[in-house]
Amino acid sequence: MPEAISVHQQSALSQLAPGEQLLAYGIVVPVKSAEGIKVKHGRLGGMLGDHLMHRYGAQSGGAQSIAAAMPPASGALLMRVTDQRVGLVGPMDGTPVWEIPRAWAARVERRPRLQLMARFRVHYADGTWLAFLTARRRTIEAFTTALS
Repeated sequence: MPEAISVHQQSALSQLAPGEQLLAYGIVVPVKSAEGIKVKHGRLGGMLGDHLMHRYGAQSGGAQSIAAAMPPASGALLMRVTDQRVGLVGPMDGTPVWEIPRAWAARVERRPRLQLMARFRVHYADGTWLAFLTARRRTIEAFTTALS
């Protein structure tokens, strides 16, 4: 009897090219769209925390960089790494949000944890990076292995 796969795994496998191999996947939140990052001063602190994260900790690179090409997104997405590409897809249906060739992703860097979320950056071949949050450290470890 075949093993049942989760909705997230189905989404990660969605729309892969023939022969393309899924290496890792996990739920992430792009920092540039994250909300509710707290700085210990109530609602104002939350707004300040969100502003600082979006402005200074979300991405590097100019308008023509790989990192800047990621479109605005809201909420959690599914990041997948295959042998051919790295991208973000809808977590329930696998609809592509943003994808790049695998060769453009250079490495993953784990960052200091923020409250309940683990933070990491994906560095790209042009020297830029994007920051993401995830609930599981294992997700970061899987991406690190897949992109090394």
